[in-house]
Amino acid sequence: MSKIETIMRMAPVIPVLVIDDIHQARPIAEALVAGGLKVLEVTLRTPDALEAIKRMNLVPDAIVGAGTVTNSEQLDAALAAGAEFIVSPGLTEPLGQAVKRNGVPYLPGIATPGELMKGLDLGFTHFKFFPAEANGGIPALKALTAVFGQCKFCPTGGVSAKTAPDWLAIEQVLCVGGSWVAPKGASPAEIEALAKQATDLAG
Repeated sequence: MSKIETIMRMAPVIPVLVIDDIHQARPIAEALVAGGLKVLEVTLRTPDALEAIKRMNLVPDAIVGAGTVTNSEQLDAALAAGAEFIVSPGLTEPLGQAVKRNGVPYLPGIATPGELMKGLDLGFTHFKFFPAEANGGIPALKALTAVFGQCKFCPTGGVSAKTAPDWLAIEQVLCVGGSWVAPKGASPAEIEALAKQATDLAG
């Protein structure tokens, strides 16, 4: 089993985190891990994202990755901050080659058969289907899996607690990405409760 597949199978939901307040980074990570979600994706959408990765890495059992990585410079910065895996919204050859040189587990974003074929040409078989709902939802992904049955997916973008079980019922879907488990303004206790509910989706 590849490193990225091992990470994808650790929990049914990978929290997609946008950290606006650096002081909340560690409490959020602690709450998610306590609720059973150990794999955390910190998106590089805020000025504090890299520092958030460093702080979350201090939480025992947390596996912290960087999301919204779009180029090799961001890749280098994320790895320097301690990111243990990389997620991107799309896939370019320069970024794909840079990831391969570093050997870090990687989940590139794809939305179309052509992008999926590019990923396969670069040697990748595990992908983020993104943005999942906007790209046709479950019917669209099922159409892709019918042709590319060797690939595994993490649908992200518009996935909710209500729809996650339907996505997870697809054989090639190992997990989903979602922000609902750590909504803005939620307390650590609320986040832990949401994480426990998300963890139960594996059952």
